[in-house]
Amino acid sequence: MVETTGDEASGPAGPDPLNWVRATLSAIVILVAGAALLMFGPNWLLSHLSGLTRNGRVAVATSVFFVAFVALAWILRRLQARRVI
Repeated sequence: MVETTGDEASGPAGPDPLNWVRATLSAIVILVAGAALLMFGPNWLLSHLSGLTRNGRVAVATSVFFVAFVALAWILRRLQARRVI
């Protein structure tokens, strides 16, 4: 019978776990970027696209919102896969 030490029995060593400071800073950066992209970006477009009708401005702002939402989700997934966040 082969005896193993505690380190060998726990499985393969992965990357260091995310510490609290880095997790907090990552969350703050993600929230600020998300708010800027998803709230302030479409709002800025609505107030500055004066050459379009109301329906045109709403369509552009809604499209930008959903494109930014998908882009942010994709970026976050890539960062998670690379174990940055």
